[in-house]
Amino acid sequence: MRQPRTMAGVDAKGRLMLVTVDGRLTGGSEGFTIAEAADFMRSLGAVQALNLDGGGSTTMVIGGQLVNNPSDATGERPVGDTIQVLPARAG
Repeated sequence: MRQPRTMAGVDAKGRLMLVTVDGRLTGGSEGFTIAEAADFMRSLGAVQALNLDGGGSTTMVIGGQLVNNPSDATGERPVGDTIQVLPARAG
């Protein structure tokens, strides 16, 4: 079943990839099945990857800006946890 997806992966150089795929959008993205998500992560160079979440809570924010189209009719959904990538502290 195609759904919005949130995925994380690591490439051969150890670089982290965080990927969000929209879904359930009329005239837009249908989302990915798990197999399609795995194929997509491989196409990005991931040597390890996992599906973190799917559905209406699939949301990505970069620099305080929403960069995807959540599938819930009301937009962003409150969630209990997040993954955040923050700059390293100096010193």
